[in-house]
Amino acid sequence: MERVDISILGRDYSLACEPEEKADLVAATAHVAQLAGRIQGSSKISGNERIAVMVAIQLASELLGMKVADHGAGGTGGMAVGEFKRKIDYMNGLIDGALQQQ
Repeated sequence: MERVDISILGRDYSLACEPEEKADLVAATAHVAQLAGRIQGSSKISGNERIAVMVAIQLASELLGMKVADHGAGGTGGMAVGEFKRKIDYMNGLIDGALQQQ
């Protein structure tokens, strides 16, 4: 394991990761630090806890807006992750309903 030291909103954190994961972890923490700084600087939100919640919401929004890779026939058609998740949840609900009727 490698140790990665980062700073977000003036607070230092020490994280551990596998060597091959270090670059991704550094990039992810830099993205979080950038979002936190932007939220802190451009809004009336104060307190690191509230800023952290806003960062989490922003990251979730980014994730759900990402497109699912389309790999040809039977693929997803480049559907957004959030829409893909909603469709899967809907299908699971239909399956659960059908199983309960059995």
